Amino acid sequence: MKKQTLSAIAACSLIACTGSTVFAASSGTFDVSVSGQGTWETTLQGRDLDGNAATTEAYYDTVLDVTWMADVFYAGTEMTWSDANAWAATLDPYGSGITGWRLPYANPIDGTTANDENFSYIGTEDRGTNISAPGTMYAGSTANELAHMSFNTLGNLSYCDPSLSTTSSCSGPQPGWGISNTGPFSNVKHAYFWTAMEYAPDNDHYAWHFDMSYGNNAPGYKYGNYQSWAVHDGDVGASVVPIPAAAWLFGSGLLGLIGIARKK
Repeated sequence: MKKQTLSAIAACSLIACTGSTVFAASSGTFDVSVSGQGTWETTLQGRDLDGNAATTEAYYDTVLDVTWMADVFYAGTEMTWSDANAWAATLDPYGSGITGWRLPYANPIDGTTANDENFSYIGTEDRGTNISAPGTMYAGSTANELAHMSFNTLGNLSYCDPSLSTTSSCSGPQPGWGISNTGPFSNVKHAYFWTAMEYAPDNDHYAWHFDMSYGNNAPGYKYGNYQSWAVHDGDVGASVVPIPAAAWLFGSGLLGLIGIARKK
């Protein structure tokens, strides 16, 4: 493992990185569901917003008690922090009549904003990598909703290995780091995502944003354009209609018979 300096992390804050490939912050999206990675299969429940109970437009997070938009890039564009907050506050997705959406919270992992300038590679501060990641001091913390989604719900890994890194030194790249699992969500980008919280040391110019690829929480310039993922407090929308296991088996068997018939 290589020891990375703060400058190396800072360099990657301008671009989103994954594995051995580097992507521009606004480049391609990932839609990869990995069964058994993270808790998403047991902690996310599909919700209908467009009136068709056979489709899923949102997911209720039973741990965070919030509902996430299923299409992570539903906004369709990157925005400044102010515009992102205004967009979420006026959002009525799919004409559902469900309003009151917001950006994800990034509350202090250690209970205070007094030391927000402090940086840590092992999840002990609000600024840095591995916030709430398994094996860290605040493992499973729900204070930072995007970090919890990334490290716990989806089971993705930061660039810096928390078991080998220190507060001031990053040991990376961690094998398997980056967005390896998007769960049931679509259009997950290698990019920074705005949170609803301002950066206390300079709240006139900066707000917290989270890099879904690098696993880094950092202050972002409010007038820069970044991704916005809308969430709603509590459980909203209607339950979707699950496809019974018997139907899946019937469908699989039918496809098998069709395949055999074609071979003949």
